[in-house]
Amino acid sequence: MREGTLALTQADRDRLKEIRSVMSGDIRQREAAKRLDLSVRQVKRLVAAVQGKGDKGILHRLRGRRSNRAHTEVMRAKAITMLSRPAYRDFGPTLASEHLGKAGILVSRETARKWMLGVGLWRSRPAKTEEIHTWRERRASFGELVLMDTSEHQWLEKRGPKLYLIAMIDDATSRLWGRFVEHDSTEENLRTLRGWLERYGRPLALYTDKGSVFVTTRQESAERHWGPLDPTSFNQALTELRIEWIAAHSPQAKGRVERLFGTLQDRLLKELRIAKISTLEEANRYLDEVFIPEWEKRFTVVPQSKADAHRPLGSFDLDSVLCLRETRTVTHDYTVSLERQRWAIARRDVLPGLRGSKTVVELRLDGTRWVRFRKARLRLTKTTTRPAATSGPRHSTATRRKRKLRIGYITTKPVADHPWRRPWA
Repeated sequence: MREGTLALTQADRDRLKEIRSVMSGDIRQREAAKRLDLSVRQVKRLVAAVQGKGDKGILHRLRGRRSNRAHTEVMRAKAITMLSRPAYRDFGPTLASEHLGKAGILVSRETARKWMLGVGLWRSRPAKTEEIHTWRERRASFGELVLMDTSEHQWLEKRGPKLYLIAMIDDATSRLWGRFVEHDSTEENLRTLRGWLERYGRPLALYTDKGSVFVTTRQESAERHWGPLDPTSFNQALTELRIEWIAAHSPQAKGRVERLFGTLQDRLLKELRIAKISTLEEANRYLDEVFIPEWEKRFTVVPQSKADAHRPLGSFDLDSVLCLRETRTVTHDYTVSLERQRWAIARRDVLPGLRGSKTVVELRLDGTRWVRFRKARLRLTKTTTRPAATSGPRHSTATRRKRKLRIGYITTKPVADHPWRRPWA
């Protein structure tokens, strides 16, 4: 404000009217203090200021003066120069203020927003009109419900290959875990689940969508012909781990993980850009060592209950549980056909009742193949030739002849006058 100018707000005009009424004797100071929500002592000061300076006395003496805590123009110019770089082209005020703080320019989010608005680096966005959905309260305990989903996005922009982010977030605390992968497959979802299990234990329930990883995609006609659909390998693993599976019927139903991806596609993508990440390995290392620890400090919340609902892994063999599963029949030479190849069971691992049985073959994540037979796990070995049958010792010729005679087999040629050789007449 230039010296000599007077800019009164409506509140200033209302206050001046009451002070003028006190000066003219129309109302008492106590009544004016009550109307203005001030003390009688402050009303006396305002009366004295207006008597000495006129209407200008109603203004605070610091009105129009630069604050002693205001940022310098040098700092503002330095911040604008930094935020004008291509790497920060789409930063919002909140993330911009955080990165300015890392560079030694400590400003609030609102200050960063005003600076960015002033030079056109940010524009206010109109409020979105979205469909209203019923709010759901968070679960009470950590591990009571964990949400899992995959985001297909240009995480590395054009610096590297296209990646998928498989993420898991706890409903009660917003604790995060995830991995970048090149393909959204059952194997990669199992590996991500294993990372959560090894860190925290078995949650009570897992909330996902109805993707092919979690639901068998088979036509209804096939279901009518073959019977109930078999669960997927992922769901079989959850059942074995005694983790309840809950399917979401719409994206809004799993709103917490959807909002998570909205935040990550804004923040994480820009952090990867600033760190110049261009490979899958670098992205996972940054996510695990830098981003998730910072997320834990800033975005996690304290649950209503201090009890951890996770259960320990105990005696579960995760290599055996978290795998792809195929049903195969063990042949008489103790081999199974898998992936257009023959896989053999070692002779020392042969158990009674194994031959001819229908078993589950484990295609483990480490590349090995195993057979489940009752409570045993038998390792399979790839073979190029069929191994010799191990059905027992071979019997002598005389023994085999006696066996044929015993069951009525004819082992010699009939004589010339045998009834079989006589004419039917």
